[in-house]
Amino acid sequence: MAAIDDLNSQRYYHGTKADLNPGDLIVPGYNSNYGKRKKAAYIYLTATLHAATWGAELALGEEPGRIYIYIVEPTGAIEDDPNLTDKKYPGNPTKSYRSRDPLRVIGEVTDWQGHSPEEIKAMKDHLERLKRLGVEAIED
Repeated sequence: MAAIDDLNSQRYYHGTKADLNPGDLIVPGYNSNYGKRKKAAYIYLTATLHAATWGAELALGEEPGRIYIYIVEPTGAIEDDPNLTDKKYPGNPTKSYRSRDPLRVIGEVTDWQGHSPEEIKAMKDHLERLKRLGVEAIED
């Protein structure tokens, strides 16, 4: 896990459908976007806008079409997200992380470019296949 002091020089993002404001905290305990969609024990963040875009586009919820990408700061330790590292993508090229501690919203990215409808459909189809296979997010 990285210490908070090591995180200050890195910009982190969180993609979601939730309408948040600077100072709000994003906390664990909401339904995962993957597998059986049980309550997530972690909050996920990334150092790439591309990965945050996927997070926003795939987020659960019935909110209107607007989705958000927030600039966040960890309030505690973070670790590599094992769902996107090690076995799948050695070396963490997606710069994806997770934390049991809240993320504080410090800003919003408003000029991001989303994926095409075809790319989103392909990713959702892939996630549905994983769900049918019983693939769960790694939560340990």
